[in-house]
Amino acid sequence: MADTPSSLTTRRVLLAAALALPGVALAAPRPVVTLLGDSITAGYGLPAAAALPARLQAELSRLRTSALVRGAGVSGDTTAGGLARLDFSVQKDTTVCVVALGGNDLLQGQDPKRTKANLDRIVARLKARKIAVVVAGLKPPSVIGRAYAREFEAVFAAVARAHGAVLYPNLLAGVAQTPGLNQKDGFHPNAQGVQIIARGLAPVVARALAGRS
Repeated sequence: MADTPSSLTTRRVLLAAALALPGVALAAPRPVVTLLGDSITAGYGLPAAAALPARLQAELSRLRTSALVRGAGVSGDTTAGGLARLDFSVQKDTTVCVVALGGNDLLQGQDPKRTKANLDRIVARLKARKIAVVVAGLKPPSVIGRAYAREFEAVFAAVARAHGAVLYPNLLAGVAQTPGLNQKDGFHPNAQGVQIIARGLAPVVARALAGRS
């Protein structure tokens, strides 16, 4: 049944009366944290409740930080892939974007200069949209070559510094190369590993959110 002018007027009067009552107010929308990443943020091999978006949101709640964490991870994605889908994956209501890309660039042995250029463009475009950015870095194992590992690790700090973004130096701190915290493939964290990642990342994201309040 269609609303009549009289029914619409009645609804408006009732809403106005409700808002006038003590303690009655419309809830403010929660800020949105988007995780732009690869299989780590996509929750590869894990149920949704154990994946990073859900665990990070739980950790933020534990810190009394109200936020909606939205996963935008694509398994196998490189920095080039993240750049290509940036405008689609990071929606306009995002307050803080955690950029957690580069692991697959590393596995493919890509030139760190290319990775840096892609991340630079990602962060620049997010900042132009007035979205705060947390750059999540990686610490490559030295077995891949010390010079390459150092050059690759330096990419994340350089990009964050260039754009005034927040740096979280190592997304996999305390988890990488620890068998009991990873799945059988040795690369993807298990539920315990994800919990450690979320616990380390949450205070950094909370500070980024506080800076936007």
